[in-house]
Formats: sequence, C-alpha cells, structure tokens
Amino acid sequence: MSQWIRTASAPLGDFRVFTLREDILRSPRTGTEHSYYVIEAPDWVNVIAVTTDEQIVLIRQHRAGTGHATLEIPGGMVDPGETPLEAARRELSEETGFVSDDWTELGRVSPNPAIQSNSCFTFLARDARRAGPQQLDGTEDIAVELHHREALHERITSGEIDHALVVAAAYWWKVS
Repeated sequence: MSQWIRTASAPLGDFRVFTLREDILRSPRTGTEHSYYVIEAPDWVNVIAVTTDEQIVLIRQHRAGTGHATLEIPGGMVDPGETPLEAARRELSEETGFVSDDWTELGRVSPNPAIQSNSCFTFLARDARRAGPQQLDGTEDIAVELHHREALHERITSGEIDHALVVAAAYWWKVS
C-alpha cells in the first residue's frame, strides 16, 4: 500500500497534556486531499508490578473522561528527556510508593493510530516492594490496592477493569 502524502499541517491548539493539529493528506489512490485531526501527546507507560509474594499492585483513581473511579495499573506520561523505562520507574514510585530492581519491557502499542501520534509502553516490575509514600500530583487522588496475581485477568473478564491500555498490558504480560 502506498503512503499518503502530507501536503499541509497546522497546529490548532495546545492543551497542556496534548496538542491538536490538522493535517491535509493526499490519497495515493485518488489524488484527493482530505483533512485529518491528530492528537500529539507524549508517549505513555504502564507498569505491571508484582511483589515478592505474587501480589499485583493496582491503583484506583477518578477518570474525568468516564466520570468515575477506575481500577488500573500504575502508569503515566513519559517526560521530556526521559526514556520509557525511566518514566515507568518514576510513575510506579510516585503513584504507589513501590519500587523494583527487576524490569522488563513487555510491549508497545499505538493507543489510537487513527487520531493519535504516541505510543504506550508496558513494563513488568518483578519483586516490587513498598519503599516510601506516594508522591501524587495535585491532579491525582490514587488508592493503592494489592490483589492476587490472577486478579488482573479476573477483573478484566468481569468488566471491572475496562481501560483499553490496561487490557493491552495484561495481554503483553500473558504472552511474555
């Protein structure tokens, strides 16, 4: 399949955690130009943290988009100049107070390639242990929960966990 050609691009707005741009793309099949809107966001990370006694570190936090609290794994944005692994370590520590010395990258997904330009990386943190208190941002109110190892898949199957990126992370963990 031939690549579409970008003939123009213009920023439309900066919204702190993402920017929005309009791209004009030419179809290689028809030659017709079309407008597309792209959300540019930093890459994201998700962390499946497993303690030495095989507990999984989950978090519960309010999500403005759905208007209710969701059960998830720790994660967040990759800051400028940071590698995904560095971001994963930081997010786990900040959101939960847990740390790990045993990290493996499990996989990467494009959250929504139709309208987003970023990636989400999933990491496994083995032998996670509590090392201190949470260090939450002013926009965060996070409850930390420890669940048995199978809980992640059970909560997905029951529908309690319905965050698409957490479901993708669980897949990466299952096939690793």
